[in-house]
Amino acid sequence: MAGIQDRPRESGTESSEYTQRLAHLEQSGLKRFLPTQAPYRWNLRRLKLGRVLDVGCGLGRNLLNCGPDSVGVDHNEHSVATCRERGLTAYTPDELAKAEDCGPGSFDSLLCAHVLEHMDEELAVTVLAQYLPLVKPGGNVVLITPQEAGYRTDATHVRFVGFEELRRHAEKAGLGVSRTYSFPFPRSVGKVFPYNEFVLVGTVTAP
Repeated sequence: MAGIQDRPRESGTESSEYTQRLAHLEQSGLKRFLPTQAPYRWNLRRLKLGRVLDVGCGLGRNLLNCGPDSVGVDHNEHSVATCRERGLTAYTPDELAKAEDCGPGSFDSLLCAHVLEHMDEELAVTVLAQYLPLVKPGGNVVLITPQEAGYRTDATHVRFVGFEELRRHAEKAGLGVSRTYSFPFPRSVGKVFPYNEFVLVGTVTAP
């Protein structure tokens, strides 16, 4: 991929500073004046994901638009605390493992949005394998990653994850791929528009 290279693995997404950065970005630029998140909210809702496990939920931007019983999990305890302050259900990984209503097959869908690009492929495979058993057989899995312009906006991004990489993750996870698409604009726009996304929708196959 011209102009996009893997970077050394970086830490930092677990810090309070990262949570503060996310909070700042929520209120920056056009977001202060326009409903810039409206298309992305619509995209999630039209998928009809039911009860969602939002892996890498951050401050809960996507979790807010999932079903009322949905749950977020994030390794950043500061971000988890912010989710809770917003009235959302969110846990650290250790807390999720102990939650009584979050056992195997307890979720209709898994959402992993803007997470995979923050970790190398080996860790990404491990993370998906950790949480997929919590989704019922036949449930949905939605993987979302930024395109070129968006990838360049964050120093904690370590690996470009496009359609090819998403399909490889789905294959390794044993998912059936329903479709892949560029959102909200055609693929070519992602080279200049930082909010264009790769989206893969898959299903959990029965064991």
